[in-house]
Amino acid sequence: MHLAYPAVLSALLFCTGLYGVLARRNAILVLMSVELMLNAVNLNLVAFDVWLSKAAQETLHSGQALTLFTIAIAAAEIGIGLAIVLAVHRNRGTADIDKLRDTAEGHEHDGPSSDGSDSDAPATSATGTAAEKAEATA
Repeated sequence: MHLAYPAVLSALLFCTGLYGVLARRNAILVLMSVELMLNAVNLNLVAFDVWLSKAAQETLHSGQALTLFTIAIAAAEIGIGLAIVLAVHRNRGTADIDKLRDTAEGHEHDGPSSDGSDSDAPATSATGTAAEKAEATA
């Protein structure tokens, strides 16, 4: 088998995973796309290891050993990633990455409220009394 076949398949898998990371909004689909990218790298590692072992007399199979480490790291990454996604989903009620990024930046609402004021800011004026300011901060 030529080296071009697994290399082209690996490139297609990696591009599909890259598209999934860039285009998807659901965190679980992004994690699945990252796994697809890691599998494309694993396919490349094994294909080049087999190709290089035909040329060399002593075969170390370092590409296959590195693939096993990549699989172990990918399994740990997906376990931790799913745990984080589930914890965020329980707290926030969504796994949408755009909404999670907005809440991390402090923009918990989609737009200004109907009266034009910021809903997070206290509704006191600069000339309010000290009691009004204390009540607004409490």
